[in-house]
Amino acid sequence: MNSRHAAWGVGLAALIALPFVYREPYHLHILVLILIWSFAYTAWSIMGRFGLVSLGHGGFMGVGAYITALLWNHLGISPWIGIPISMMAAGVLALIVAYPCFRFRITGHYFVLVTLALSGIVLQVITATRDYTGGSLGYTPNRAPSGHGLMALQFDDKTTWYLIALAVWVLGLFIWRWVDRSMSRYAMEAISADEDAAAAAGVNVTAEKLKITLISALMTALAGALYCQYQMFISPDTVSGIAVSLQMVFAVIVGGLYVSLGPTVGAIITILLAEGLRIGFGTKAVGWDNLVYGLLLVIFIIFLPKGILGSVLDRLKTQPKPSGTK
Repeated sequence: MNSRHAAWGVGLAALIALPFVYREPYHLHILVLILIWSFAYTAWSIMGRFGLVSLGHGGFMGVGAYITALLWNHLGISPWIGIPISMMAAGVLALIVAYPCFRFRITGHYFVLVTLALSGIVLQVITATRDYTGGSLGYTPNRAPSGHGLMALQFDDKTTWYLIALAVWVLGLFIWRWVDRSMSRYAMEAISADEDAAAAAGVNVTAEKLKITLISALMTALAGALYCQYQMFISPDTVSGIAVSLQMVFAVIVGGLYVSLGPTVGAIITILLAEGLRIGFGTKAVGWDNLVYGLLLVIFIIFLPKGILGSVLDRLKTQPKPSGTK
């Protein structure tokens, strides 16, 4: 075991032990939100790092959250079954939208516009079907009868949710690392550099793009479903639409698009920023976080294109070694 693996092991052990040592409910709540959103941001980065800039992930997250809640409230289907169904629905939606784009070479800003439309359509459908979804007023999953919390994936204990969120966060890092070490990474890098050259070299461009898009959409839907079960309240503005998609883009770029922990750094910044504005200004600061996101996004794209973590790692790599060392 090398030093990096040892550091990861120690860090993970410390994170697992944290809720048993420190039980402040509010701080655990913030950590749960950071971990769930980190997973969602990691899902976006799996596409974004290869030049597939999507503004439709708010749609996938909304599908995951609302389908899970609707199946539970109207049909009594446990979230343990509802979550996989919602993920499959998000996957089908991703394939329906992405296949024509990739098949007919719709790339760049045209692809961004298509995904933007997807996000807006999902938002409008949720709002328009207010008899079922609650529309803009939001939607609350039914509380499970006493003693059936596990079946309904409803836990009042913050420690339980923290451990669930931590496990999902680790899963996201493993998926990111698996993609990073797979042949799909090299295929996607070749595609992002020159599609025609990649196709001439034998890469199935459409299939590789669809694979990455499907993985990203499934992960995002899972994040939406878990967010719904944890918060026990969702609204179109919190889990779907362009605002959520832009939040993902901002967080990943600020944290570091090409580093596995970059989205986590971005989640820490976005959650703490939103909480700081809420505590400091209350209802007067509604919507300010999106304004700050936009301003910071421009600054980071210009001055720190690799994000905070990516820039720090680059600086450490380029530092001269002390004399006398090899």
